[in-house]
Amino acid sequence: MKTLEWEDNKLKLIDQTKLPDELTYVYCNDYKEVIVAIKDMIVRGAPAIGVAAAFGMALADLHGEDLDNAADEIKAARPTAINLFWAVDRVLNSDDPLEEALTMYKEDIDTNLAIGRYGAEIIEDGDTVLTHCNAGALACVDYGTALGVIRSAFHQGKNINVICDETRPRGQGARLSVWEMQQENIPVKLIPDVASGYLMSQYKINKVVIGADRIAKGGVVNKIGSLMVALAAKHFHVPFYVAAPLSTFDMDTSVFDTEIEERDGDEVRYYGGCRICPKGTEVINPAFDIVPKELITGIITENGIIDPI
Repeated sequence: MKTLEWEDNKLKLIDQTKLPDELTYVYCNDYKEVIVAIKDMIVRGAPAIGVAAAFGMALADLHGEDLDNAADEIKAARPTAINLFWAVDRVLNSDDPLEEALTMYKEDIDTNLAIGRYGAEIIEDGDTVLTHCNAGALACVDYGTALGVIRSAFHQGKNINVICDETRPRGQGARLSVWEMQQENIPVKLIPDVASGYLMSQYKINKVVIGADRIAKGGVVNKIGSLMVALAAKHFHVPFYVAAPLSTFDMDTSVFDTEIEERDGDEVRYYGGCRICPKGTEVINPAFDIVPKELITGIITENGIIDPI
């Protein structure tokens, strides 16, 4: 399942806002359309955003746009995922933007397969694994990071079960991760975000594996709700792993200096198109939170499992 593909000098994206009910595609003809796709979460997930941004730069080059200006605009699309900035700068410093984007596309698949192989080592036969948000094929070019670990363990023949948090407010766990697992007949159950601590207290979760949008000194930034899962895991002695490529690492800054994206309050006021609170309700809607390194058992990368930085 390819989240994005380069076809006829256009960027083809799975429209993730339509899943799981419809598998449809969006075609981006220029870099501004890529920016809209990133902002509207047609494409989402740090690795996928990075590669999409790289192709956005390639489109800007093909159309004779000023690359420095395009780079600034693309970087402003979403402020938290470090892969976005890494990818834009990498293409900006290359001799051939399209060739560099295509190279990054292939690298992402190879990287995720390696993360899956290393991560499968921590999954034991009979484990029930909790994951939060969607760090699967839909968050990357293909295969996935956290779900790549689960895929790899399943394909090795291990008897495993998956639990997905719904992941409020946009439901990426419910809509996307559950859908991905069902496509491959991997046993999966959906739970409310607030239920993971209870299940850990009942010894019904053996491992937690999540993805990351930024890894920096002191911890990890991931989809809002990750911190609460990590705190419960620490209390109930459940190993808590993060699966992410090295391109997600920001070695020069503190994780606590990360700009946390604040999204439109209507994502919380409405669910499934229905308003669930009184009109005019004020909302705080951070898209991400920070998991301090002391709550993290290990980080699964394409080069192996390491300690948090």
